[in-house]
Amino acid sequence: MRKHLRLNEYKVLGYRIALAYLFYFIARVLFYLFNANLLKVGSLSDFFALSYYGLAFDTTAILYVNLLFIVASVLPLYNNTTQRYQKGLFYLYFATNLLAYATNFIDFIYYQYTYARTTIVALNVVEHETNKTTLFLSFLVDFWYVFVLFFLVAFLWIYLYKKVTVPYERPLKKPHYFGFSVVSFLLVVAMIIGGIRGGDFKKSTRPINILDASKHVKNQVHADVVLNTPFAIIRTLFSNSFIKTKYAGITEAVIAQKIQPIKHYHNNPPTKPNIVVFILESYGREYSGAFNGNLKIPGYKSHTPFIDSLAQHSLIFRNAYANGRQSIHGMSSVIAGIPSFKDAFTSSPYPKQKIESLVSTLKGIGYTTSFFHGAANGSMGFQGFGNILGFDAYYGRTEFNDDTQFDGFWGIWDEPFFQFMKRTLDTQKAPFFTSIFTVSSHEPYIIPDQYKSRFKEGELVMHKCVEYTDFALQQFFKSAKKEPWFANTIFVFVADHGNQTYYKEYQKPIQRFAVPILFYKPNSNYVGVNDDWAQQIDIYPTLLDMIGYPKPFRSWGRSLLDKSTEPFVINSTGTIYQFAKGNYICTFDGQKVLGFYDQNDKGLEHNLLAHRTPEMNELELQCKAFIQDYMQRIVDKKLYAN
Repeated sequence: MRKHLRLNEYKVLGYRIALAYLFYFIARVLFYLFNANLLKVGSLSDFFALSYYGLAFDTTAILYVNLLFIVASVLPLYNNTTQRYQKGLFYLYFATNLLAYATNFIDFIYYQYTYARTTIVALNVVEHETNKTTLFLSFLVDFWYVFVLFFLVAFLWIYLYKKVTVPYERPLKKPHYFGFSVVSFLLVVAMIIGGIRGGDFKKSTRPINILDASKHVKNQVHADVVLNTPFAIIRTLFSNSFIKTKYAGITEAVIAQKIQPIKHYHNNPPTKPNIVVFILESYGREYSGAFNGNLKIPGYKSHTPFIDSLAQHSLIFRNAYANGRQSIHGMSSVIAGIPSFKDAFTSSPYPKQKIESLVSTLKGIGYTTSFFHGAANGSMGFQGFGNILGFDAYYGRTEFNDDTQFDGFWGIWDEPFFQFMKRTLDTQKAPFFTSIFTVSSHEPYIIPDQYKSRFKEGELVMHKCVEYTDFALQQFFKSAKKEPWFANTIFVFVADHGNQTYYKEYQKPIQRFAVPILFYKPNSNYVGVNDDWAQQIDIYPTLLDMIGYPKPFRSWGRSLLDKSTEPFVINSTGTIYQFAKGNYICTFDGQKVLGFYDQNDKGLEHNLLAHRTPEMNELELQCKAFIQDYMQRIVDKKLYAN
């Protein structure tokens, strides 16, 4: 009966995959031994803890590398146990595994120069070198012992593989044999999919990437112990659009003049108010009446009565835009002033570097910092990126610790999670900076049962979620007003990106990026309506300007309070840059301008390219300068002022 169920084949397959895990662990040990002076793990137990967290990344790499081997091993055929078939599996196994495994050995040495696991970027750099053979031979001579070590480990792996074999069995051609083979094959495929994603089939999470290694560590360099090099290469194989760009006529002097990547404001005396930034999930500008009074949309209806009332006592920007298209784009844009274009900066090979941001600048002058997100810890990569930025504390679904308030899909309902944040802030040492990323205004567009009769779908199913989150904000402010810290706090509201649109105005290409930006400080002079171009990356420098931050800092955005620099907006559809400034909007494909449009032509309907003006030429120059400096600073790891 056993041979009918093919149990021997599955046991041997399990053994062979287990060997891969064993040798990935050996590679992690060797990686640490070669770089112990840089990695500095405190104790043996800490190393094993990092290795445990690394299992998810090992699993993804091993399953990617062994995908063909595993499928070939469990195909519902009748001749899998023949000597010829097993010999073919042997060569397939080691041809793929040893090639991927060898990349770990490269990092035994290369890590000392890059301080990061090798990604596809390194291979792209080598591709453009004309002396590849010379470089390889030099590496071979200088580090011959690494090659010897690799072949010794490979020999041991091959030896252990051959110790356990699949005995030849002539299967009986019976229905239950083939039926079991098909069912088990489908189960194995399902397990592979889950393993590649990082062990999770949930809708609310995306496949793990390099960023997720940072969520388990206190010292960011230990993320490189958690990772393995095959994973780092595979995850960046088709995602790196971060390549240094050089445009004709764009010099450092031009960048300094047109972009001013290093800012230093002297508009306000130094102060230390608390700062709370709400990044509202999918909260497009369309939903809030306070931001639409100038558009004269027929039959317009607002879904944010609380935000509208708060806006009467706030500084609001009615012509503001997101710098990206996804949630993780929003976090990096708002907190660190780093927009995302074709690919998310946080999913690129470059997020693990020194990054000047609201977190680092405010911590440098005595602020305590925290980040709140009611979803599963690590969801969207926020915890990993938050650790890179240096937040003192992260509060997620785990810290909330009450799944009776879980929405069943994404995380804790906004209302109870906002109250949890408020109670936590009550205990924070002032001055504090905190940011919260909300969850309830998100597909599948559900709200708590007790509010289903109160908040209706309206024209869009999204509207009831918008109204619920607006209500949750009102309840937060009602509670927070009673606390002594409230009066000395700057509150910022901004969306990560838009969502469902109802009015034609917001279905226009440019307006799809439209978000609200609001600054509120009790009893302050920051009140009024501004219709200049504004964007998420402006929030970081605006806050530092408000508090009189005394030092220079790196920022591609501008203070929205500063009248000496002309407002602009940059974002990308994924393939096309959109750069707006002054009277025009420029579309640019990275090499050439595709069009110029009037600032009010948000539908990009009337291309003015054939009627260039000096202002249009200036717009193209600034767009290129921005992109060039953006790529160079990210790739060269210079995301700081000093």
